[in-house]
Formats: sequence, C-alpha cells, structure tokens
Amino acid sequence: MEDALSVPPLFSGNFAFFFDLDGTLADIKPHPDDVSVPDAVLARLSLLAEMNNGALALISGRSIAELEQLAKPWRFPLAGVHGAERRDIKGHTERVTLPENIVQPLERSLRHEVASLNGVELEAKGMAFALHYRQAPQHEDAVFALAKQMVARYPQLAMQPGKCVVELKPSGIHKGAAIAAFLETPPFAGRIPVFVGDDLTDEHGFKTVNALGGESIKVGAGETQAKWRLDSVNEVYRWLERITDHQQEKQQALTNRRDGYESLSRSI
Repeated sequence: MEDALSVPPLFSGNFAFFFDLDGTLADIKPHPDDVSVPDAVLARLSLLAEMNNGALALISGRSIAELEQLAKPWRFPLAGVHGAERRDIKGHTERVTLPENIVQPLERSLRHEVASLNGVELEAKGMAFALHYRQAPQHEDAVFALAKQMVARYPQLAMQPGKCVVELKPSGIHKGAAIAAFLETPPFAGRIPVFVGDDLTDEHGFKTVNALGGESIKVGAGETQAKWRLDSVNEVYRWLERITDHQQEKQQALTNRRDGYESLSRSI
C-alpha cells in the first residue's frame, strides 16, 4: 500500500486484538534484553482484553518464556517464535519443533560461521535461530548469504528477514498462521481481527487479517500491506489509551441505557 496511511479509528464491537511487541509495544533496543513494556501500557492491554472478553494476544518472534516475563503480572494468550509456539487463554501450549538431527548440526554450523562475523549475535530458540546484526550492519550481506546457505541445506527451514535480524524457522510458520489459529478458538472465534505490528515479520499477519476482513496497523514508516499507520511506539501508546477510553465510554453508556430501561420497566 502507499505510504500515506491514516491513523486507525477507535474500533469497538466484536473485535479481537493482536499486538507485536518489539517496535510496537516497546522501542527496539541495541540488545533484546534491554527491552521492557511500561506498566501503564500493560494495564491498558489488560483493560482492552477485559472489555473484549479476553480476545487479545501478543504475537512475537520472541519465545513465550520471554513474552511472559515482559507481560508480567498479566497473563495474555501468546504466540512466540512467529507462531512456532502458541499458548491459548486456558494456558494450553502447542509447539512446532525441528528434528534434533537438524537442530544440532545447524547450530554448530551457524556458530562456526558467526564466529568470524564480529558483532553478529546468534540467538538459539530451540525450534528457530536468529542472526542479529544491529551491532554490525557491515555484515548484513554475509548474514543473508549464510541464512540462504542454511535454507538451501535444510529444506525444512524458511528464512524470515526483520529489522537488523534474519531468522531461520520451520517452513510454514509465520504470524499470519498464528493469528488464524487463534481465530479458530474461543474467545477469538467469530471476531474481527485487529493486528498491530512494525516489521517485515508482521506483513504475513497483515495479509491474513486483511483477507479475513480485519484491520491491519503498521507502526513506523515503510511500504506495507497494512490499512492504517501509527508513526511510532509512543503513538501506539496514545492510540491504546484512546481506544480503551472509547470502549469504556460506550460500555458505560450501554449499561446506563440498560439500567434506565430496567428502572422504567419496574415503574410500569
């Protein structure tokens, strides 16, 4: 879509909300361990979930264990490693794994190659591997070449570029598939999906949500399939405040009308 996209409206009704984390709910930091989500933002997410019957999930390239730590004290449905692992609202977790006879030689090969790329970090996630080059942008071409080499060697893998990172993950796993899986189960089933994300890894999610008649929101600049745009993480925070306030006002107005009707019925 064209770059000039409007700020999303304040959705209220039969919606399900999905949020990426890094670059969406938290500013990207030089090292992933430096990232945090403000308590006030987590409280707003919890409020939005409460007002939509729990239909809110975090969808990230991070593991579920990392997402759980970042979301404390709240416990949301989660999709980690782009959907390779997914925890539903009841706490049931499903995982897609790679065979051990692939994981171990793949990790050995990656560590051997990365050792010669000063500043490039390898993050092993069990069922996926991330090559971070934020601290060494001069190695971008070498990182992509290494990732392509591994995908050619192991057809079970797919390559997923992101912001200063290239990930190797099980083929067929992406955020769009994770969102679609959530939408097949309560409390998401039958609701219109809204997905907010910032990166190339989120474009699969935008595509899926658009195809389902939902609302897709890109954070930051760049070409995208999303329908709407928020300029920054701070703009996400402001929109989150406005949409929770808006939904609370609508729910309160509905409660007042219902109470007034019941009072009138009793008087009659």
